[in-house]
Amino acid sequence: MAVTEPAPAAPTVAHEGTLRRQPSRETAARTYARSLPIVPVRARGLTIEGADGRRYLDCGSGAGALALGHNHPVVLEAIRKVLDSGAPLHVPDLATPVKDAFTTELFATLPRRFAENARVRFCGPAGSDAVEAALTLVRTATGRDTLLAFTGASHGTTAGALAASAGARDARVIRLPYPYDYRCPFGVGGDRGAELAARWTEDLLDDPRGAAPVPAGMILEPVQGEGGVIPAPDTWLRRMRELTAERSIPLIADEVQTGVGRTGAFWAVEHSGIVPDVMVLSKAIGGSLPLALIVYRADLDCWPPGTPAGTFRGNQLAMAAGAATLAYVRENGLAGRAAVLGARMLGQLQGLAATHRCVGDVRGRGLMIGVELVAPASGDPAPPDPALAAAVQRECLSRGLIVELGGRRSSVVRLLPPLTLTDEQAVAVLDRFADALAAAERAAQRRSGTDPCP
Repeated sequence: MAVTEPAPAAPTVAHEGTLRRQPSRETAARTYARSLPIVPVRARGLTIEGADGRRYLDCGSGAGALALGHNHPVVLEAIRKVLDSGAPLHVPDLATPVKDAFTTELFATLPRRFAENARVRFCGPAGSDAVEAALTLVRTATGRDTLLAFTGASHGTTAGALAASAGARDARVIRLPYPYDYRCPFGVGGDRGAELAARWTEDLLDDPRGAAPVPAGMILEPVQGEGGVIPAPDTWLRRMRELTAERSIPLIADEVQTGVGRTGAFWAVEHSGIVPDVMVLSKAIGGSLPLALIVYRADLDCWPPGTPAGTFRGNQLAMAAGAATLAYVRENGLAGRAAVLGARMLGQLQGLAATHRCVGDVRGRGLMIGVELVAPASGDPAPPDPALAAAVQRECLSRGLIVELGGRRSSVVRLLPPLTLTDEQAVAVLDRFADALAAAERAAQRRSGTDPCP
């Protein structure tokens, strides 16, 4: 007997009903649900299928957590293997074969000089938990309290992580300028801007009249993600490493979003060749499931047994999925693939600036790409245009493309496709984005009554 396709009305009803009920049940703090009114029911690789039957190319990758995209076969097989084995799904910090396999694979991917003398601490399941653990670690190890953090940073949503993030006010956190070539805080950009940012930090640390206490540590992102996809210059990163090492200040590299091949190297610190004292890992490290941890120099391992770390630090499914993801990225050279494909996509997106005055800057590293949209006006750089960025995101969604927004004023369209992205998929992503950008720009011009851009 022939199998008939379900009537198209059914998924539409499920789609609309689910969307209608969500606001009456969930918090007003929802973010993704506001800008992406879809109801995912199936997903594979780059593609999400909604309850309305539409398909979308997902260039958000679960906020960067899906290095291999949705439901990759090696991840599903690793999860099934644990489920079928009868192994416990949750333990605290007990030794298990699954954890041992994960830790072994993790250490195989770390920079050799770091892995040779490192310890790992599993935390609660979120990146914020790992940031909190890193801050507690350096404060405990040094006996100091003050932290060095950077403008534009985003380290999480818990109290300590928020204090080190942009916009927060905390007497224990000293805020330093992060090199931002397009909107340089010193108005010069380029190598000179990075040099001045480094000199600012050095002067603050060495000024005897500056009244700045010796800090417990410095925390930075090798590429600021939520801050607008801003790669730190390698020379500046090396200088931060020198300044902190010379003064016995532990350096914390927040690789929550940049890790596991995202930037074209397995770990973003490898671009500059630096070895931090602490690395904060989450998102892709769990292979799509919640997992967070810190890796750090063994001589910092001075906290006593029983130091709080969170109940859910022994997620066996996440460790199995994470080990499978790490191994697949390593064995298939996906970090190198991200470097090549990302550079190609970056070049093509930079070409849009020639025909769209609203494109202020295109930047990124590997498959972590940002397009900053601006309101064409006098002055350099032009002011950010968050309304246009939101319009571009909507136009992308209407064309079946999911993108994120970020940056200082949510004016940066962010592309975080999975590392398994094919050449053909990359072309489709860029075509849809270019079409959405043009449509949003035309609509903005009609509203303002201006002539189309040349």
